[in-house]
Amino acid sequence: MAAPDLEPSLGATDALAITAVDILPPGSETAQFKECHALRVEHELAVWGNLDRCDTLQEAGEYWRGNAYEERHLYLAKSGTETVGMCSVTLPLRENTHTAGIQVLIAPAHRRRGFGRALLEHAEAVARERGRTSLDAYHEVPLPADGAVLLPAKSGAGGLPLDEPAVAFAVAAGYELEQVERSSRLALPVPPELLDGLEAEASARAAEYTILGWDDSCPQALVQAYARLKATMTTDVPIAGMNWEGEDWDAARVREEENTLIRSGVQSAVTAARHRNSGQLVAYTVLNWRAGVPDSIVQQDTLVTSEHRGRRLGMLAKVANLRRARNRWPSARSVLTWNANENQHMLAINIALGFKPAGYEGEWQKRLG
Repeated sequence: MAAPDLEPSLGATDALAITAVDILPPGSETAQFKECHALRVEHELAVWGNLDRCDTLQEAGEYWRGNAYEERHLYLAKSGTETVGMCSVTLPLRENTHTAGIQVLIAPAHRRRGFGRALLEHAEAVARERGRTSLDAYHEVPLPADGAVLLPAKSGAGGLPLDEPAVAFAVAAGYELEQVERSSRLALPVPPELLDGLEAEASARAAEYTILGWDDSCPQALVQAYARLKATMTTDVPIAGMNWEGEDWDAARVREEENTLIRSGVQSAVTAARHRNSGQLVAYTVLNWRAGVPDSIVQQDTLVTSEHRGRRLGMLAKVANLRRARNRWPSARSVLTWNANENQHMLAINIALGFKPAGYEGEWQKRLG
C-alpha cells in the first residue's frame, strides 16, 4: 500500500476515472497495463534506485492474468488525460476466501489530492462485493534513520517509521500493522572459505540427511513430497495476527507454479534435504533469477519441518543453493531475502552467511465489520 495521500476528498478539478485494466496474452499487453507497470517502475526507482524488487513486464503480465487459485484485478486511475495512480485487488479462490489483498499506488506528482483515498475505497468496495471480510496489504520502506519514531508491529517484533507517509495513510484508513519483515541483501560472490566452513559445521549435525537439488522443475519422483513441504510452508512460517489459513498443495499446484515462473522468464534453483531413514523431504530453499534483472537473485521460501529442526538443515540447504546459483547465474551480484522480525533462527542463518539489513516491509490488516 504505497499511497502517501492523506486528503479526505477530491476537489471539483480533481475528478477521477477508475478503469479496470484488461490483462491480455503475452505480447498483447494493453497501453493501460503498460502504464500500470510504468508506475511501479517509477516507484521502485524512486525508493530504491534499482529494479531488484520490481517485476519485469513479462512477470507482471503473467501474474495479473491470475490462475485457478487466485483471481487478480488491476485498476488504472486518470484525472483528465493524466495517469495519477492505480490500485489492485487479489482474491484467493481455494483457501482464505474470506480475504482480499489490497494495493494502492499514486504517482508522486499527484499525491496529497485525495486520489489515494478514492482508489483505496474503490478497491475495498470490490472486496466487499465479493464477500471478503479481511483485507491485507503490504509495503516496503528503506532502513529508517537513527532515532526514527516507530509504529510497533502487533507481533511485538519491529516497527515502521511514523514519518513515512504510507504508514500514516494506512493507519488513517483503519489498517493495523500486524507484522514487520526485514529485507536483507547478500553480496555475491560469497567467499568459498566461508561457505566451506559453514557447511562443515552444519554437516556434523546432519548425518541422517541427503542434500539434493533441481532447476526449474521438480523431478516427478519428488513432486508429491515437495507439495507437502509447500503446504507446510503456509502454516509453519510466522504470520503474526494475519487472518490467513494454510494452503492445500498437490502436484498439480506445484506444476502450475513452476510453469507460471517459466512463462514469466523466471529461473529457479531449489535445494532440499531428504531424511535417509524415511525417504521424506524435510527441508527446502528456493532462489529465483530473471534475465531482465541479471544482477539480482531473489530468495524465496526456506523451510525446515518442525520435527527435523535443530540439525542445521536450513544452513546446509542455503549453502548448497548458493553454490548452485553461483554456477548457473554468474552475473548476479547480490541476493535479496525477507524474514519476519520474530523469525530469529532464520535471521541468524542469513547473518552468518553475510546478509546485511536492506529495508523493512509492513504487513497490514483491516477487518471489515
